[in-house]
Amino acid sequence: MRKALIFLVSICLLLSVFSSSAFAKQNHPSTEGNTNISSIITYDDMIKELKALEKRSKGELEVFTLDELGYEYSQSEQGRDLYVAKIGNGPEKVWIQSRIHGDEPYGTEASLHLLQMYISNQSSQYRQVLEELTLYIIPMYNPDGSEMNIRHTVLSDSGTRVDLNRDWATGAFQAVESKAWYSYWTDVKPDYGIDIHHQGLKTDSQTGEAITMSLGISLAPGGPTLPNLKDGLYEDITRQMQVYVYDALKDYGFINIDRYTTGSSRNGFTEIDIHGGVVSAMMLGLNYNNLNEDNYSHPAIFFETSGNTREGNLGQRARGHNIRQNALGIQELIYGLASKEVFEVDAERWNEIPRPDIIGYQTDHSGFVPVGY
Repeated sequence: MRKALIFLVSICLLLSVFSSSAFAKQNHPSTEGNTNISSIITYDDMIKELKALEKRSKGELEVFTLDELGYEYSQSEQGRDLYVAKIGNGPEKVWIQSRIHGDEPYGTEASLHLLQMYISNQSSQYRQVLEELTLYIIPMYNPDGSEMNIRHTVLSDSGTRVDLNRDWATGAFQAVESKAWYSYWTDVKPDYGIDIHHQGLKTDSQTGEAITMSLGISLAPGGPTLPNLKDGLYEDITRQMQVYVYDALKDYGFINIDRYTTGSSRNGFTEIDIHGGVVSAMMLGLNYNNLNEDNYSHPAIFFETSGNTREGNLGQRARGHNIRQNALGIQELIYGLASKEVFEVDAERWNEIPRPDIIGYQTDHSGFVPVGY
């Protein structure tokens, strides 16, 4: 019953969001993604929608910029403000970030859709979330890349392109966005993190069916790093979070889920174990510039929706479904955290989520690490 209610509410609100004035598009030109991005929400659209949602929320939703909070680093490389939406009054904090890669757009729209659900619905489940959790939602982590429809940001002083999702690392932090968001993260000290991404179009290696979403943990369970963090606690919690999402979404007819892997059937599939990714740094408790001297850390996961603007117009064919599955996945997981149902899940059921056999782990610290290392 809860799933049916959430689904119906989601459909109605998704249609409402897409019909709002903030989503009325101009004829934006195609960019490096080789696709017409006129249907993709822009930075200015996002600001308008955030402000409209804040006004309708009657004080429940706070929208602000890092500049308004007085941070030393508070804008993008090209001078755009960095926006946060905060909702809920609970003791546990959830960090939700979208569009760290500028050509992976639907996390922004899913974030706005999620906010609209929480300010519009008064059901007991929604109220429980806002009473138990405080959500810190970053709809557009990389506004410059989003406006250019490219994966990276571009450094203002050199023109160098930087992948913001590899810029939280020792010896990195090249981009001002990385310094800004890291500084804010060290102050928020969230309890959980969720990162919304896109991947290329892919099919199930066994059935040939199109995959619509891959569930990922950037420090691979059973891999070189995660089992050793907090005596295995993060390995258990991240798997529980993803299994909870899998159980909640797998029976929707338009969603087909697997576990995130890289590689190919020809050369072999791998799972990632990267220390330089943002959500990896959150789990590792990275201390940059002595801003995190106690090495605060927390579990974090990511979603990969299939189809992005790099795929051309083909990647946008299931746009509505992609946005909806992201919003539903985040929404279900947030409820599971608020209700504590997530922690009743058997973490070992992570192995039930479909995934091709892997030959090892692709890392940014030890090269390729084979299975059974």
